[in-house]
Amino acid sequence: MIKNRYLITGFSGFVSKHFLDYLENNNISSIVLGIDINYPEFDYKHYKWVSCDFTKRNLLDKIHVEKIITDFRPNYILHLASISSVARSWKEPVESFTNNTTIFLNLIETVRLAGINCRILSIGSSEEYGNVNKNDLPLKETHLLQPVSPYAVARVSQEMISKVYVESYGMDIIMTRSFNHIGTFQKDIFVIPSFAKQLIALKKNISLFKDLTTGDTSIIRDFIDVRDVVNAYYILFQKGKKGNIYNICSGKGISLNEVIKIMANKLEISITHHIDRSLLRPNDNKAIVGSNEKIKNDTSWIPYYSIEQSLKDVLDFYN
Repeated sequence: MIKNRYLITGFSGFVSKHFLDYLENNNISSIVLGIDINYPEFDYKHYKWVSCDFTKRNLLDKIHVEKIITDFRPNYILHLASISSVARSWKEPVESFTNNTTIFLNLIETVRLAGINCRILSIGSSEEYGNVNKNDLPLKETHLLQPVSPYAVARVSQEMISKVYVESYGMDIIMTRSFNHIGTFQKDIFVIPSFAKQLIALKKNISLFKDLTTGDTSIIRDFIDVRDVVNAYYILFQKGKKGNIYNICSGKGISLNEVIKIMANKLEISITHHIDRSLLRPNDNKAIVGSNEKIKNDTSWIPYYSIEQSLKDVLDFYN
């Protein structure tokens, strides 16, 4: 049996782990090579269907990246590597922009020069849309991009580079605008695991009313389970259209206030919360909800997990 070869950048993150789990759980015989600047905190050697290896390397190190890719010669590249925190991009805008654009350019230029025939999934973000009018929701891929953070600008740049390489060199690149995905193993620098860990800690306190520290909880986001996300990524490798952009989203918006209520109810605790102004961003999108009509039509993908199920699983993971 011929095994497909997957190169995964940003390998040590939670999305990569769930992608490996997806391959394993669906008995997809595969060879995977992971690249990251950090060692993974999960066991990538225990899979039966997935033969997995890892190399610690900074993708800014162009010479070593070239050798890794030309030696491995992947059929598919899942490009997850990035400084993915919007908050961090405000604190370190130069590093965020340089990292997120240069590592991708190093990657695709190596593939091009080596003549490797592979499909590349360039992972972008819903942050690319920026501040939008509620009348424009849900957002389609044709909507005007108005990024409002250094992170979002870098993601738009990555998308534009992808288009250049598709149109000028004929490379097989598919782009996503992936909305806020949540799930187990996500770092608590992100909002949902941060809430989960705080709420679980508060539950262990015997007082009836609890106080949660938050940023702006009025914002509305389109949260999608990471298991649905990796399912979409695999299906796009198989059925996505070259040079196209796809929203990966649930198609439903929910405020962070409502998220907190759902999680507190599941833990059976009463919650108040106060805003820590240090957690507020200089300019934040008030409401972001996507349309998943295009990926549904092109690939028949549909999201499976409800927000309630996703939040329950995250709470169970941290409890």
